[in-house]
Amino acid sequence: MAVDFFYPEYEIVRDPNRCIACRVCERQCSNKVHSYDEDTGKMVCDDSKCVNCHRCVALCPTRALKIVPSGDTFKTNSNWTANYMKEIYRQANSGGVLLSSMGNPEAFPVYWDKMLINASQVTNPSIDPLREPMETRTFLGKKPTGIERDMNGRLVPNLEPQLELSLPILFGGMSYGAISYNAHECLARAAEAVGTFYNTGEGGLHKDFYKYGKNTIVQVASGRFGVHKDYLNAGAAIEIKIGQGAKPGIGGHLPGLKIVGDISQTRMIPMGSDAISPAPHHDIYSIEDLHQLVYSLKEATDYKKPVIVKIAAVHNVAAIASGVARSGADIIAIDGFRGGTGAAPTRIRDNVGIPIELALAAVDQRLRDEGIRGNISIICGGSIRNSTDVIKAIALGADAVYIATAALLALGCHLCRSCHTGNCNWGIATQKPELVKRLNTDVGTERLINLLHAWEHEITEIMGGMGINSIEALRGNRLMLRGIGLTDRELAILGIKHAGE
Repeated sequence: MAVDFFYPEYEIVRDPNRCIACRVCERQCSNKVHSYDEDTGKMVCDDSKCVNCHRCVALCPTRALKIVPSGDTFKTNSNWTANYMKEIYRQANSGGVLLSSMGNPEAFPVYWDKMLINASQVTNPSIDPLREPMETRTFLGKKPTGIERDMNGRLVPNLEPQLELSLPILFGGMSYGAISYNAHECLARAAEAVGTFYNTGEGGLHKDFYKYGKNTIVQVASGRFGVHKDYLNAGAAIEIKIGQGAKPGIGGHLPGLKIVGDISQTRMIPMGSDAISPAPHHDIYSIEDLHQLVYSLKEATDYKKPVIVKIAAVHNVAAIASGVARSGADIIAIDGFRGGTGAAPTRIRDNVGIPIELALAAVDQRLRDEGIRGNISIICGGSIRNSTDVIKAIALGADAVYIATAALLALGCHLCRSCHTGNCNWGIATQKPELVKRLNTDVGTERLINLLHAWEHEITEIMGGMGINSIEALRGNRLMLRGIGLTDRELAILGIKHAGE
């Protein structure tokens, strides 16, 4: 029907004076946008297939291409926007659920951008990070409530298993299947080189990556894909995934077209079958049930590994975190509603959950008020975009942060939001061999290492300017933050003062 026709969202502009018909764009585009017209000897394109991944633009040897918004719109209506209208037309045609990739793109407030960092001046001198020691290490895990000594006065080692990070940044969970073998290798190698950890996501651990176990967090999700005793013992920590920021309250779905070869073996499911994770864990319906799973995993690993519980940031997140802290878990990971994903129902991604900044502050304060903050460490994630976001997260109460989308960007992701199609032109969110090989693992690893080193340098500089010389001294230090353009209620939840106070 004519009603289902939409003018392409993007137009490819080709400069005929620069284009030499080398056909690089044709070979590089997995969406088959570009083609060569034998009759005219010129390159032509089908704009309707373009997802704006910029692969053709980046590799055109003569800079003959650019991608621009088409400019074709429906009649302006502030309530019924063009996107809402198109979505209704698509659902009326297909009867299906709308799917989207990556994080929430809507114009909700980004609280990181509404917080400013304090700096030391005359009475509290700054610290020069080039000449004085700055401690960026952090330890994740349950901390003892006091020091114990034996009858001879010697310290009794009563520290629970800890994760030691050289800097307070970890790579978040992204499953083998959602992202490629090469992407996982880059994350694992970079984590080992820098002294941090990467997370398997819910797809199990490829046999080739067991050698990176000391820098690996293995995940147990509701589908239990790839979970067995050797897998649990391979990692440095175990994460129970209850929810994630992009789709709180629902499970996961990896299409059968991505369950191929080693992915089928790693997940322990038949090739071509959809990997569907239930919304709940069917053995967890209370904190008591969670307690049982936590201790089952600790029993399976001889109490040598910390257990993380990952939850989505939702409205009662502080109460939930209080229960998690009493479940026996060592670390809680909270994922905000801007977190990325390989695929999520659009309506859920854009409307369910709350910002990580508000959730983090609420959780940290609740645990402090109840006197149990030392029982558990906090990792926060969900659109940590730069080193200042890291600083602000730690000042709000986090022990460390997860980065995932930022890591994919470092590998070359252009946020074209078509991960669920499996046609990633940059070799990241795909399982097609001809596309996977586009991600050079040596180059990708180096870029991830560079990113973390750059952020670490910036973190030490900012901390020095604050007059703080360790991550521990920054954690929960909300006096170092000031809000700007926030309501009194927002300031109260964040636990910070307004700029000028």
